Amino acid sequence: MTQPTSQTDTTDRELRISRLIEGPRDLVFSAFTDPENIGRWWGPDGFTTTTRSFEFRLGGEWDYVMHGPDGTDYPNWVRFDSIEAPARIEYLHGESADDPAPFHAVVTFQEQDGGTLVTLCNIFATREQRELVEREFHAVEGGQQTLGRLAAYVATLRDQQ
Repeated sequence: MTQPTSQTDTTDRELRISRLIEGPRDLVFSAFTDPENIGRWWGPDGFTTTTRSFEFRLGGEWDYVMHGPDGTDYPNWVRFDSIEAPARIEYLHGESADDPAPFHAVVTFQEQDGGTLVTLCNIFATREQRELVEREFHAVEGGQQTLGRLAAYVATLRDQQ
């Protein structure tokens, strides 16, 4: 399993998406890290998520399946490598624990303008891998939709407070 190193410039291998979420950082972080919450908004428009297991701790794993609107199932696996609550999460992401081409992800939560700026940064092993994910899986649009769903879900949580 290869992992990108942090000692080199990763700009050409990064896919970065940000959105300002109207809500306090602790609430947004909870929506992102609580298994009761994340399955309610995770994924692009029209997708649903079934979590098989979720251990939000250093070295913990999230095993889940995203179900596309066309009925296609997409297995996913995450291993949490760094957690700095409520500011930052780093994880390795692939189809499974033995995926030969996982990518490294960094999610940051910054207080800004009374809300929380969430930035998703996926770092791929090669520029070609990043370009493939953008082209074949529409990763930029899907990431923007996912953050839009997070924003809508956080609004429902705010309304319940």
